[in-house]
Amino acid sequence: MSNVQTVQQMYQAFGQGDVGAILAHMADDVEWEVWDTGNIGQEAGVPWLQRRSGRDGVGEFFAAVAANLEFHSFEPLNILEGPGQVAALIRFDATAKETGERFQDDEMHLWDFDDTGKVTGMRHLVDTAKHIKAAKGSLAGVS
Repeated sequence: MSNVQTVQQMYQAFGQGDVGAILAHMADDVEWEVWDTGNIGQEAGVPWLQRRSGRDGVGEFFAAVAANLEFHSFEPLNILEGPGQVAALIRFDATAKETGERFQDDEMHLWDFDDTGKVTGMRHLVDTAKHIKAAKGSLAGVS
């Protein structure tokens, strides 16, 4: 199976709420939301943008998504592949459960793969301000 097919299967599993099927594609030492420089979404405490490690950490990510977001739509628009990486353009509409803030975003998901086809890393490239406002209810106090 190609890395693109793996990503397509994971998005299909996400739509069905099948986190186990997604976790099956993760390497044991997968790194989720790891950035070389500061990440404002992480610093602001957005629950679904926090750094996590290992399959258990990825499971925690999906638990945070389920606890914090209600999706009205989630649509992969385009998936591009390069050596060891897949980039997927995603469009979604969601409401943050705690604040009631509804927001839409076009975001890029960058997936890293090892030679066996397992996911070794994933990062969300998002409109950070939209996510912070949804999670916190405002951008006040965010630098």
